[in-house]
Amino acid sequence: MKSVILVLGGARSGKSHFAQEYARRSEGRVLFVATATAGDEDMRRRIEKHKQERPADWRTLEASTDTGKQIEANAGDAQLIVIDCITLLVNNIFSRYDEKMFDTLEDEILERAVAAEIEQLQQCLKNVNASFLIVSNEVGLGLVPDNRMGRLYRDILGRANQILAQTADEVYLMVAGIPLKIKPGYKN
Repeated sequence: MKSVILVLGGARSGKSHFAQEYARRSEGRVLFVATATAGDEDMRRRIEKHKQERPADWRTLEASTDTGKQIEANAGDAQLIVIDCITLLVNNIFSRYDEKMFDTLEDEILERAVAAEIEQLQQCLKNVNASFLIVSNEVGLGLVPDNRMGRLYRDILGRANQILAQTADEVYLMVAGIPLKIKPGYKN
C-alpha cells in the first residue's frame, strides 16, 4: 500500500541513517533522490560518502530543484522513493540569490519559489505509484538566527515541513538516533 513518511530531526540526529535502514528493510526497488549539490570540497566528500553507503541496486536521481517533476519523469518501477533532503532543496532555491540581495529581497519571492517546489512535490506524491520516505531538518528548536537570511530560511523551511507533515501518513522525529513516531497519534 502506497504511503508517505516524513522524517524530521536536527543535524546529525540520524535522519538519513533511519531512512536508509527503513529503505533497506523494504521490499522492492528503491529510487534515492539526492538534493545536495557539491558547493565545496567538504560537501563533495559528504556526497561521495553517502553514495558509498547506499546499496548498489538502488537507483539514484540527483534533483537539486524541480524535484517533483524529475521524480515523475524518472520514477520508473520504483516502489519506494527516498528524498534526502528537503532542507537542501530549500537551500538550493535560496542559493539562486546572492547573499547581498537578502537585505532587499522581498520575502514573498522566496516564499513563492519554495511553495511552488513543495506544491510540485505534493503533486508528485499523488501521481507516482510508489511510497515515499522524505527527510528534512526540524529547524524550529534552535536559536533564532542573527540575520535576515537565516530567519527567512528557518521560517520558510518550517512552513514547508508543516505542509509535508500534513500530507504524510506517518511522521517521525529523530532525537539522538532514536525515532519518535509523532504521526499518527496527534489529532488536530
